[in-house]
Order: sequence, then structure tokens, then C-alpha cells
Amino acid sequence: MRQLFLLSALLFSTTFFAQTRTDSIQFDPQKQLNAAQRILSGNYASAVTLGAYGEMLYNQPEGQNGEIDVQRLVVLLGYRFDDRTQFVTEIEFEHVEEVFVEQAFVNYNAAPNFNIRGGLMLVPMGIVNEFHEPTTFNGTERPAIDNVIVPTTWRELGVGVTGRFNSISLGYQAYLFNGFKSAEADGEGGVTGILRGSNGLRSGRQKGIQSTIDQPNLSTKLDYYGIRGLRLGFSTYFGRTQAEDDVETFDGSDIGISMLGLDARYAYNRFTARGQFIYASLSDTEAYNNLTGRDLGSALQGWYVEGAYNLLPTGQRQKLFAFARYEAFNTHADTDGTLTANEAYDRTDVTTGLTYHIAPGVVVKGDYQFRSNALDDGDVTDRLNFGIGVWF
Repeated sequence: MRQLFLLSALLFSTTFFAQTRTDSIQFDPQKQLNAAQRILSGNYASAVTLGAYGEMLYNQPEGQNGEIDVQRLVVLLGYRFDDRTQFVTEIEFEHVEEVFVEQAFVNYNAAPNFNIRGGLMLVPMGIVNEFHEPTTFNGTERPAIDNVIVPTTWRELGVGVTGRFNSISLGYQAYLFNGFKSAEADGEGGVTGILRGSNGLRSGRQKGIQSTIDQPNLSTKLDYYGIRGLRLGFSTYFGRTQAEDDVETFDGSDIGISMLGLDARYAYNRFTARGQFIYASLSDTEAYNNLTGRDLGSALQGWYVEGAYNLLPTGQRQKLFAFARYEAFNTHADTDGTLTANEAYDRTDVTTGLTYHIAPGVVVKGDYQFRSNALDDGDVTDRLNFGIGVWF
């Protein structure tokens, strides 16, 4: 009991002294920081920092039982070794039963606006993969594109550089990452394919879990913030997937990936908007499908546009955004060989609802999703969602 008391007191004192003030959530995209950036910003009184974010959701598909879930709780920890060197980590608990390390990297400020990073890091593709804290986006669920095409939360082990050229209002990131895993031995002398047509590359995320690596992949992102209220992003990712040693010699065990992303965020008075486009070209998918029996497409594509308006007066502490988002995404935007595109993978979601920020760092959400696909008799269930999100 005494040890438990001392541990609780230590955590309380660490939190109390580490954070000099409660950070407000910025709606101006040029000033927005994600969880790791806030820790690295230096807005703390001690070397140790502690924070968290989490989401509790209720999903009600039409005509079916609803689901209530503590979808995720992420603990944020940081330590400043000196004025140039910091460590950041995020430990994620999903659905109350799974534990993952979401990020764990060292950041070294080698020169003004030039940082060197190494460890488990987020791949800078699109918006939500880096800015996925529940108070930073509208909608109870993250956009479907950021689950299926990107795919969030996409993180791998690597090393790279990041910084800003403030004279031209340009931020940059460039990393060498470990890639997706595409195939493994099935235990009977054959090969099991990990990637599939329905969710593209998502199943291949290695997440730093005893990852296999054959060759590194290149990831870059540029952010332009030279126009007031506007932030533009351009992302790239090039490389090949990874396969285990005993199957990498098979023709078709790995594929090539070339992914491009464009994103935009804008805020003016009570109005905010964002949009995103992601396109991924996959090579050697015919050989991969022939080897594994999978139905992986040779192109993935998705986009969305969203607008939101704060219904409460400007300057009020609370904010109530009414929003609407239209998104279209297709994991069979193209196929190779004899594989016929599956129209069920060509999907459209329309989401509309309310996002109520009752305090900086606390949000209550409600929305309805109209979902469909390109099949003539496609049966995709519409869904009502509610959620509570926190971030501190």
C-alpha cells in the first residue's frame, strides 16, 4: 500500500510540475500541434511530461445491435535530456484488451529548424495519421480513407529529419522507414499473403513488432503555411513491401508502392474546412495474387471534402461545430492481370453531425453516416455514432 501511495504521489507531482498551463486546442491549422509536437514544444516546467488522449464510442448500425467501446486510451510520456535532446513515446490501449506502442523516438535538435529523429514514428501521410487526437477532427470515427487507404495509425521504425524554412513558410519531413509486410510462410512450404483487396495495405503494418526488413522505404512531407488560416500538405511514400527470409525468394512475395497525398486545412472566423486526396500505385500485384491467392488491387485511391461551422459566438470558450463530410475511396481503383475490380470496394460515405467542445481538450460528438458502394444491390448499413473524446 505504501508503494502504491508513493507511486501515485510521484505521478501527481510529475503531472503538476511538468505542465505549466493547460494547452488550448487550436482550430487555426497553422498553429495546430499533435500530441508529440506538444511534448517537443518545450511548454513545460520540468524534464518529465505526461499526458493522454482517449475515445469512448457508441456505434449503432441501422437494424442491428449497437456497440459500445473504449476504443482507445493513449498515454503520452516525454523526457527532456537537455536543451537539444528529447524522448517521446505513446502507449496505446485498444478496446481495453490490446496494448501497443504507438510512438517511441528520440528527437535531437541539431541546428535551428533542423531535427534528427530515430525510432518508432508516424508516417507523415495525409492529415489524420499525424493529427488523430479526438479533439482535432470532426466525426465520431476517423475518416474511412484514413483507415483503409493511408492506413491510420501507420507507424514504423526508421530515422529521418524534420524542420522548417520559416523564410518561405515551409515545413519538411523526410524519413527512411521499414515497410509493410506482404507475405509469410504458411508452415506447409507455401506462402500466406497478408495484403488483400478489401483494405489494401492496412494488414501489412508491422508497428515495430519484431519487424522484418529487407530494404528501407522513403517517406517525405512538405507543409506550406504562407497564407493566413491555410495549411497545405504534400506527402510521398516510395519503396517495396517486406517478406520473411524463407519466402522472399518467391516471385510475387513483395510488391512496389508509390503513394502520393495532398491535403488542405483552412479556418476563417467560425468556419473551418479540410480536404484530402490519396493515390497509391502498387506494382507486381498480379504475381502477388497468383502466389498468395489474394485479390490485391494495383491502385488505391480516396478523397474527401469537409466543411464545418461553429454555431456559438466567436470568442466563447465552448464551440459547437455543425459539419458535413463527403468521401469516396476505392481499394480496387485499378487491377492487374485477370483480376476483375470488385465494385464492393468502391465506397462512398456521407457523414453529417455535431462536434461540441465543452472545454479545451474535451469533446462530445454525434453524427450519422450514409454509406454505400458501387454494386447495384450493394448493402452497406448506414450508421449512427456518438462519442466522447479527451486530450490533455
